[in-house]
Amino acid sequence: MPSEIAGHAEFSGIRYAQCWEDADILLEALDIQPGDVCLSIASGGDNSLAMLSRNPGRVVALDLSGAQLACLELRVAAYRELSHPELLELIGSRPSRRRPELYNRCRTQLSPETRQFWDSHARQIESGIGGAGKFERYFALFRRYLLPLVHGRGRVARLLEGGSLEERQQFYASEWDSWRWRALFRVFFSRLVMGRAGRDPTFFRYVEGNVSERILSRARYALTYLDPSENPYLQWILTGRHLDALPFALRAENFATIRDNLDRLEWQQRSVEDYLQDAGEGAVQRFNLSDIFEYMSLPGYHGLLERLIAAGSAGARLAYWNMLVPRRRPQQMAGHLLSLTRCSESLYARDKAFFYSDFVVEEIAS
Repeated sequence: MPSEIAGHAEFSGIRYAQCWEDADILLEALDIQPGDVCLSIASGGDNSLAMLSRNPGRVVALDLSGAQLACLELRVAAYRELSHPELLELIGSRPSRRRPELYNRCRTQLSPETRQFWDSHARQIESGIGGAGKFERYFALFRRYLLPLVHGRGRVARLLEGGSLEERQQFYASEWDSWRWRALFRVFFSRLVMGRAGRDPTFFRYVEGNVSERILSRARYALTYLDPSENPYLQWILTGRHLDALPFALRAENFATIRDNLDRLEWQQRSVEDYLQDAGEGAVQRFNLSDIFEYMSLPGYHGLLERLIAAGSAGARLAYWNMLVPRRRPQQMAGHLLSLTRCSESLYARDKAFFYSDFVVEEIAS
């Protein structure tokens, strides 16, 4: 069964070289138990790998894009072949002059198709595979060409030092939130520019309202109420690498557990709809659905929810993000799918990947 978005967007290149979704709140939302069968949108691969830290029985990572699965497969090879500091070098989290050498050590672990894919991306490997996607290049344009027109390196460094809530709010109000910052932000993160340079124009098909104003509001929250010194997503956007903070899958304390559980991870190039058709009833306990509903019509979203409910066991958890299109379980499904509103709101308040407008956690009724 084809996905609705498959007929509208192009999936040949790397769109996201990283998962721009906070795995800390994802793992808390899903509450994965040992032995659980988990379904995960692959994207850059980080969050599917993070799920292995909870000792599931199986994680099935799906993506329509072979390029996205190549990102995941190279990460799996890196966990097998590299030390933790070397993994950070290959990703681009840490400076390195030996990334081609590190890649060559991983290369033998790759399938012929994935080996051919990455062999043809030598420049991206040398720069760090975490910056190889269209979305990351979009942030690089912002960082290199627009941000210096507003804030110098010293001011960026001061922002990323964090401080108390009062200090962060004062710094933002007095030194960061200038009219030039707001003006450039509104242009660069507009529907037009983001659609052409960052995402895909078709991803805005169901979006209504002012895109840049919503994201600016969330950015203000991330730069004040959340601590920038603890935010790996913000650090990469502003500096092109990770500083003192790392996403969950890249932290040293999670490296060994993820590596030990790599045999529990599999990946398939197919749609969620297609997978669910073969999964059988009650087969899955945890669903990491990324923001796939963002790209669906309301009837398409409701139809997929019904299939997820059928494939999930009683008590199964669904977690997903809304960026610009509001999607939550309709009232007519309340008897089958429970909205965990308090959990959703609490976790969303801590979401370090700040450009999303909502985080949704739901549970299949017993």
